[in-house]
Amino acid sequence: MKIRNIAAAALIAAVGSTAFAQAKEQFFPLLSYRTGAYAPNGTPWANGKQDYLKMINARDGGINGVKLTYEECETGYATDRGVECYERLKSHPGVALFDPQSTGITFALTEKAPKDKVALMTLGYGLSVSQDGMAFKWNFPLMGSYWTGADILIQDIGKRLGGLDKLKGKKITLVYHDSPFGKEPIPLLQERAKMHGFELQLLPVTAPGVEQKATWLQVRQSRPDFVLLWGWGVMNSTALKEAQATGYPRDKMYGVWWAGAEPDVKDVGEGAKGYHALALNTSGQSPKVIQDILKYVYAKGQGAGPKEDVGSVLYTRGVIIQMLSQEAVRQAQERFGKGKVMTGEQVRWGLENLNLDQKKLDALGFAGVMRPISTSCQDHMGSTWARIETWDGAKWQLGADWYQADEQILKPMVKAGADKYLADKKGERRAPADCQS
Repeated sequence: MKIRNIAAAALIAAVGSTAFAQAKEQFFPLLSYRTGAYAPNGTPWANGKQDYLKMINARDGGINGVKLTYEECETGYATDRGVECYERLKSHPGVALFDPQSTGITFALTEKAPKDKVALMTLGYGLSVSQDGMAFKWNFPLMGSYWTGADILIQDIGKRLGGLDKLKGKKITLVYHDSPFGKEPIPLLQERAKMHGFELQLLPVTAPGVEQKATWLQVRQSRPDFVLLWGWGVMNSTALKEAQATGYPRDKMYGVWWAGAEPDVKDVGEGAKGYHALALNTSGQSPKVIQDILKYVYAKGQGAGPKEDVGSVLYTRGVIIQMLSQEAVRQAQERFGKGKVMTGEQVRWGLENLNLDQKKLDALGFAGVMRPISTSCQDHMGSTWARIETWDGAKWQLGADWYQADEQILKPMVKAGADKYLADKKGERRAPADCQS
């Protein structure tokens, strides 16, 4: 009897210890795609996220003593597989938020997230109208949407021509991935076309985009003044090769920020010289945060990928995404209890109350990497800054000018689009009092 009591006590202690350990772990589900046509772009993105998690655990011991854990789930960039990953991981103890890494997956999860009370962070992608936090409580398109990106590209082209009024009579062609991702910028471009009197030509490319000869034959026939490339993965390098083959000037081509990384141009090399793309962040291994990852993760042989890829464009974007995820947890802890594991609802509040000024970014090791970001109940984007980078044949050269999307154009469109979404889904806007809860 005594032995049984001792054994029972030991079992209770062990269970209690395990439960306590679980309670001190904040879990980050990492949807990724390291296989398939989009792997060259999805892999560095995923590596950056994973390595930043490891670095924070090694350098800081987690967030105020809360250890950070993660599990990757391979989606292959397929919406159905992304939903399966979400359903499998959403109930994991201590789940913080989801970064779907795909606009199509984001569309599929937007109705699920409010019911499951878990936020969706869609940095630089997703639903453009979800900037409206009063309509989309659980969506956070941080740092920019496809509407802000398209708007900035039109601004830069206008500046290049000597003013937006010079766009009148010009022809701009959008070569886009025929998916929710590729279609997102169209309403903004149509609005700008009406405002400035330029002709907009729309040329969809069937995923994954390895066959574009017919598309570029159309480009050659229509002879647009500029081409906007809304591609991802192999579609981008294929487009640049086809542009070269048909003689379309690469210096008249502009890509979205998902078409402006090393995998998009390295196989084209000199053939892509002059090509422009949006840039949300810098690249390279000089920032302190990248140096810390090399010191605390790669020096110990624990890196997720090759050392030479650390600091690349998409790797750095993955680092930024994970930093913002963890700063949302840190912000939530300030309100709901330091050293505690945050619930999905609490992390959502943290995302809605981010305030990373330059001093804070510098302290986090992100000096020069990105612009400050501050969110609110009404604004779930927090920042619309971007620059233009140009491929010089061997590396990306960042332009000096920072652009912001024109809120006078965007705000009415976002409000109207959000209202239509709510009407279609029979949803309602948040009450002002909800912002105080």
